[in-house]
Amino acid sequence: MTMKQMEVTIMGQSYILGCPEGGEVSLLEAVSSVDREMSAIRDGGRVKARERIAVLAALNLAYALAERPLAKPPTPGGSSEVDIDALIQRLDQALGADGQLL
Repeated sequence: MTMKQMEVTIMGQSYILGCPEGGEVSLLEAVSSVDREMSAIRDGGRVKARERIAVLAALNLAYALAERPLAKPPTPGGSSEVDIDALIQRLDQALGADGQLL
């Protein structure tokens, strides 16, 4: 699967992210959700550090995802589970100079 580079902006900061061909719309929707969640936390005024805002936003979004009913039952041996290690690695890459999550 070929990957393309996309520049996105989250909370006013630009990031270059890898995106599989055909996944642009999904990536932009995810970026919009993360930006909206992080901005809401920042605008709430209680948390200032960008890294803490990112972690809280990730937890809020992961909780919302976990609470959603599954569209269809998972297939045995299927890949319906979220690969947390891959998500953390992608967040670490996106955070770059802001610091890694783990």
